[in-house]
Amino acid sequence: MSSLRNRVQLIGRLGAKAEIKRFEDGKIKASLSLATNDFYKNQKGEKVEETTWHNVVAWGKSAEIIEKYTDKGTEIALDGKLTNRSYIDKDGIKKYITEVVLDNIVLLGEKVAVTT
Repeated sequence: MSSLRNRVQLIGRLGAKAEIKRFEDGKIKASLSLATNDFYKNQKGEKVEETTWHNVVAWGKSAEIIEKYTDKGTEIALDGKLTNRSYIDKDGIKKYITEVVLDNIVLLGEKVAVTT
């Protein structure tokens, strides 16, 4: 059961082209925003679509695949783990952020089928 601890699986579309950072030691990081959609019926029986945005971070080979094969609107499936961190913004205010650290990615759609 330990493989089920802190696991996140999402299918969604990129809100923008991923932000890529390359570090002096050769590491590569991709930061992206992923939109997932959920549908439900409200009290009037009308279908309602709700979009949730997720911050995703990928490293290494996964980041390279994201850089090479994705763009705004690309549909992907991923799994990873949920992490929380904090930082101090330019005004000195402590901010908190929740991110999905990507372990595996599958590019969905018609053009490519690359997995990690």
